[in-house]
Amino acid sequence: MSLEEIGHQALAFVHEHRSWAAPVVFAFAFCESVAFLSLMVPATIILLGLGALIGQNGLDFWTVWIAAATGAICGDWLSYWLGKKFSTRVGDIWPLTRYPGLLPRGERFFKTYGIPGLFVGRFFGPLRAALPLTAGICAMPMLQFQAANVASAFVWSAAMLAPGALGVHFLTRFL
Repeated sequence: MSLEEIGHQALAFVHEHRSWAAPVVFAFAFCESVAFLSLMVPATIILLGLGALIGQNGLDFWTVWIAAATGAICGDWLSYWLGKKFSTRVGDIWPLTRYPGLLPRGERFFKTYGIPGLFVGRFFGPLRAALPLTAGICAMPMLQFQAANVASAFVWSAAMLAPGALGVHFLTRFL
C-alpha cells in the first residue's frame, strides 16, 4: 500500500466514522513526532486533510486539536526518551542508518538554538522528530524539554488543522 493510499483511506475512514476522528488524529500526530516513524508515515498531509474534514463534517475543532497536540507531545516524549536511553547508538538503528546526516544536523541545530530551536524545529520536516531525540542524547533537562514540547505541540497542531478547518468554514459560509 502506498503512502498516498494510506492518506486517502485515513481521510475516508474519518469522513465515515466521525467518532474516530480524535484517536486517528492522535495516532498520526504521534507518528509524525516519533523519530523513526516520522520518516515513514505521511502524517503532515493527512493532518492537513483532517483539518478540512473538521470544517466539512462538523467535527469539533477543540477535541481534534487537543488529540493532535497530545499525540505530538507523546511522540516527542518517546523520541526524547529513546535519545536519553540509547544515546548516540540510535544512529545505528534503521531507518536512521539511511539518513546518516540527520542526527548530526539535529545536534548542531539543538546546540546552537537550544529551547527556542526545539520549539521552532517542530515546524521543519525531519527535524521535527530528530530534535527531541537529540535533546535526549544531549541530556537536556526533562522540565525544559517538556516546556518546549508542550507549547510547540499546541501551536503546531493548530497550524496543521486550522487552515483546512477555517478554509472550508469560510468557503461554505461566504460562497
